[in-house]
Amino acid sequence: MILKKIKLKNIRSYEQGEIDFSGGSTLLAGDVGSGKTSILLGIEFALFGLQPGQRGSSLLRSGEEEGEVMLEFEVDNKKIIIERTLKRKKTISQDFCAITINDERKEMSVTELKNKVLELLNYPAEFSKKQNILYKFTVYTPQEEMKQIILEDPETRINTLRHVFGIDKYKKILENISIITIKLREEKRINEGLVMNLEQDKLNLVEKETELETKQYNLTSVEKELFLKTEQRKRIQEEKEEISKKIEEKNKLQQEIEKTKIIINNKQDTILSNAKTIEKVKSQMKELQDLRFDEAKISYLEQEIILKKKEKQKLADKNLEVNSQMHSLILRIEDNQKLEKKLSNLEICPTCLQSVDSTYRANVLNKLHNDVSQINKTIEELEQEKENMSGKIIAIDGKISSAEKELTDLKILKIKLQQVQEKEKHISEIEKSNLMLEEDVKLLSQHTEILNSSIFELKKFDNISETKQKELDEALRQERIADIKVAELKKEIEVFSKQIDELKESIKKTEKIREHLNYITDVENWLSKQFITLISFIEKNVMIKLKAEFSNLFAEWFYMLVSDSFNIRLGDDFTPIIEQQDYEIDYAYLSGGERTAIALAYRLALNQVINSFLSKIKTRDLVILDEPTDGFSDQQLDKMRDILQQLNVKQLIIVSHEQKIEGFVENIIRIKKEAGRSVKI
Repeated sequence: MILKKIKLKNIRSYEQGEIDFSGGSTLLAGDVGSGKTSILLGIEFALFGLQPGQRGSSLLRSGEEEGEVMLEFEVDNKKIIIERTLKRKKTISQDFCAITINDERKEMSVTELKNKVLELLNYPAEFSKKQNILYKFTVYTPQEEMKQIILEDPETRINTLRHVFGIDKYKKILENISIITIKLREEKRINEGLVMNLEQDKLNLVEKETELETKQYNLTSVEKELFLKTEQRKRIQEEKEEISKKIEEKNKLQQEIEKTKIIINNKQDTILSNAKTIEKVKSQMKELQDLRFDEAKISYLEQEIILKKKEKQKLADKNLEVNSQMHSLILRIEDNQKLEKKLSNLEICPTCLQSVDSTYRANVLNKLHNDVSQINKTIEELEQEKENMSGKIIAIDGKISSAEKELTDLKILKIKLQQVQEKEKHISEIEKSNLMLEEDVKLLSQHTEILNSSIFELKKFDNISETKQKELDEALRQERIADIKVAELKKEIEVFSKQIDELKESIKKTEKIREHLNYITDVENWLSKQFITLISFIEKNVMIKLKAEFSNLFAEWFYMLVSDSFNIRLGDDFTPIIEQQDYEIDYAYLSGGERTAIALAYRLALNQVINSFLSKIKTRDLVILDEPTDGFSDQQLDKMRDILQQLNVKQLIIVSHEQKIEGFVENIIRIKKEAGRSVKI
């Protein structure tokens, strides 16, 4: 990774700022508080965003609403530009993120961009959820933070370095193994409880299988008994059916006798009815033979009826004419009354419009009265005439009715006389029918006697049927009892078979659980007795190797800065141990330059160790040193030239206010502060 350019807008003391970086060594020069460290914080923010616990107010310029950082760098010949912004809302937070790789720009979320940067720098993925520890200890560590690591208690220091070296995974492995072991033991206890009754279940299975065999044997015996009972019931049922046929035959014969008796009774009734009919017909014939019949009187009565009807019609026509005359006269009376009423009050003639004379009016009214009287008299005469005609019509109707009745009687008598021969023939036919009926009655009586004889023979089967029915009921009861036994045994066998299958399945599952329990036990034993020992051994060897290399590098860098009067090395907890003339010297009793030298040597050694173990990271060619010479003497400052030459990195950025350092670097970028704003000179 090589830095090319950074642009700052409203970041800390920068309103607008643009810094171009070159390869080789570069010094960010300026007075204390001029804004040099702000550039380094801007680089870190561009790469990784705000860190856990870091406030946006530590970066956003006071009083501004928005801030922006744009960083350009190269990785594996790829031109990469990262843009991040800060925005003041309720709190100051990251607002916009984008990355451009070889002119292909893409907006991303904060998390996505950090993961992408880690991928480009080839940092382990596990650092996506951690602070930028790897970056801080390989690229840029403020000198104060390095001193803080040296002064930390041993346990905190070793844990920090474990994290930095990426070997805290061994500790996590051991912690996870402990958790897994506890889980395995819990699962082991549960499974031990589940397999506790396995042997008892196997004994129960054997007992149930034995009992099932017994029940199956009993089932065969009971099924044989059921078969015999069924056959016995079928035999009795067949015998009962044969007897039922005989009884049915007897019942049919009885029904036939009843039918025959009915036929005999019907035929005897018919004979009696025919005898009565013959007697009645002979009586009727005798009566008819005594009657006299006059054929001429029928013609006379028919003619007289016609004449009477004509006479009646004439009277009816005359009556209609009288009614018409009476109606006409009544209308004339009504007209005269209307005229009389009109003339009674008439003063002026409506035709000539002259006054009507009272004498004239009286004459007209008298004339009208006379006319009405004459009409009433005529009506009375017509009513009398009408009454006379009505009497005549009634008398004629009586004569017509009497004549018609007499005519009807004569015609009926004529018909009866004509039927005498037919009656004689009918009597002959009835007498023949009676003879045939008497013969049939005789034959049917003989047939009835034969049927009665057959029924007498069949009556004995009634008692036999009752006996057989009792035998059949008992056979059915015995068969039902045997059938119930078979059903109960089959149900028991079914239940037992199901229980056995369930028990077998349960035993099968329990045996699998036992196999799994054995496996869990083996795994737990292996983890607790072998794997933990192996991981601890690996971790110990890794830490020994790290400590040895770290200690050698630390001593090498330290001796370049400090005289050989000190003997320096690292303890097992990576604590610097400084000895002089075989006496250990406490870090607090060292001079400021010596403490800085220890911190710088620790920093450079740590950087080399990390790059050695994490050789694929893309930041190995970049080192940033922030005030690395704080408290150095002139002699130590002179030795910095050798330090910088021995670093052998493609890009070295130093932040310092020491003028002497300017002669040790290839490029110088000067920063100053004017009116509270940092600017590049």
